[in-house]
Amino acid sequence: MSKVLEGIRVLDFGRYIAGPFCGALLADMGADVIRVDRVGGSEDRFVMPVTEHGDGAVFLQANRNKRSITLELGSDEGRRVVRRLVESADIVIANMPAPTLTNLGLDYESLKAIKSDIILVAPSAFGDSALLRDKIGFDGVGQAMSGGVYLSGYPDQPMKSMVPVVDFATAIACALGAVAALYERNRSGEGQKVESSLLQTALNFSSGYLIEEQLLKLDRQASGNRSQSYGPSDIFKASDGWIIVQVIGPSMFKRWAKIMGRPELLDDPRFADDELRGQNGSLLSELMAEWCNKRSRNQALQELATAKIPAGPVYSPAEVHADQAIANSGAFVWLQHPQHVEAPYVAAPLNLSRTPLEITRHAPLVGEHTEEILSEFGFDAEEIKDLRHNNVV
Repeated sequence: MSKVLEGIRVLDFGRYIAGPFCGALLADMGADVIRVDRVGGSEDRFVMPVTEHGDGAVFLQANRNKRSITLELGSDEGRRVVRRLVESADIVIANMPAPTLTNLGLDYESLKAIKSDIILVAPSAFGDSALLRDKIGFDGVGQAMSGGVYLSGYPDQPMKSMVPVVDFATAIACALGAVAALYERNRSGEGQKVESSLLQTALNFSSGYLIEEQLLKLDRQASGNRSQSYGPSDIFKASDGWIIVQVIGPSMFKRWAKIMGRPELLDDPRFADDELRGQNGSLLSELMAEWCNKRSRNQALQELATAKIPAGPVYSPAEVHADQAIANSGAFVWLQHPQHVEAPYVAAPLNLSRTPLEITRHAPLVGEHTEEILSEFGFDAEEIKDLRHNNVV
């Protein structure tokens, strides 16, 4: 079965998540994605180690379906190899600061001089504007500067998301941009630069609150897990665990009041619409908390499901793996790693019915495919031997 991006070659110089996970999604669609590692392994490989040689959990997820070549980019010989690679590539992914891209010859103008229709995907922390482009940042910084962290947690303790949502969302945006650039190239014959930033992604997440604040000047403050725009919407403790409940809209609120045995709430002016229910949400959360405390997690969820009220368990990572419904949904693809580890790769967040995305190859070992790749790009055995002797690969 042919894949959407079959025949497309991608050079992935990405590090950590925003660049590499973009490459992983392109690989899931059938592109030949070559991860360019530092000799000995790049720094992002070893975060949250889970294998015998220290490969990290996030590295596995963000680099599945790829091949790996090691390359010393700072050397003249290394740059010569890069030029050879670029000549046969369609897309280059590089999430590095702009000066670093230029120093390594991975900026768009340098790449375009090698191959006129090349597409550069260049996610960054803050984009290319003059006042922000030299700042350094990770996922949490983007979250914090977007207003989202301020509104999470409590007034005396803001909280970011522990999972790197901004990194992964930026990668998804970059994958969309890469596919769009390929589509446009079919018409124009020209490449272009695809840009996205952690800050811009995070600002999109916070956009509703940012628009509201600019127009209404509400100066909202954090309220834990409780929504300020509708209710009850909060996280509640049952007798044996936690659940989340989200009641939005008048019909749902009527059903909620019925299972609470509190029909009088429907005529209470404090709860006349979503906005008022949000403003007075602490009262609704108290009622919901009392109801949940008298029930097990499963019992509460079953009653809420019968009333067609959105609710779900607050799972630990171990509980996610124990949920058979999630396992049966195809959420995980189990692959054997060369270091005798069977790892659960999480399937892509989208799929196509006729040309499905697939995870078929484990995240590569450091330089696992160096000779194979160099041979494909026209390097003969003697040249490869010299590159190894000079520690270029």
